[in-house]
Amino acid sequence: MLKNGFRVLSIILLLSFKVMGQEDCILGVGITADSTLIEVFQLNEEQKEKLMNWSAELKYRNELLNNQAENLLKRHPQSSAAELMVLAEKYKVIRDSMGTVQRMLDIKTLKLFNENQYELYLALCKAALRRPYFVIPKIYRDSIPPK
Repeated sequence: MLKNGFRVLSIILLLSFKVMGQEDCILGVGITADSTLIEVFQLNEEQKEKLMNWSAELKYRNELLNNQAENLLKRHPQSSAAELMVLAEKYKVIRDSMGTVQRMLDIKTLKLFNENQYELYLALCKAALRRPYFVIPKIYRDSIPPK
């Protein structure tokens, strides 16, 4: 019981984490341990498999973007204020791309949620004072109807 409460608290804290100044309620695919998301949201086998694949995809894409950022910092001229401004703009594009990938994978995952799982996500977002992503939950034949 205490362990599950700790995991729910961890999810609330993650959902309240601001990504690049946004107030979106991120699910945290690829950031949060897959096992935590699986346990808190009680994912079925199909959901687990897709979550793990998308987590790996996020890590791969972010690694590519991080490499781009490192190369940009190493190779871009930085001797004047104008050059630094250009560098900052290019770096912002890379950071925004990371946020876009995170959002895309979170939404893909949320679209797999059944109604109960999605209601839990909405409740956690509300508790964290964050704006949830709105999707239409998937209907599974084996889903338990909401209370």
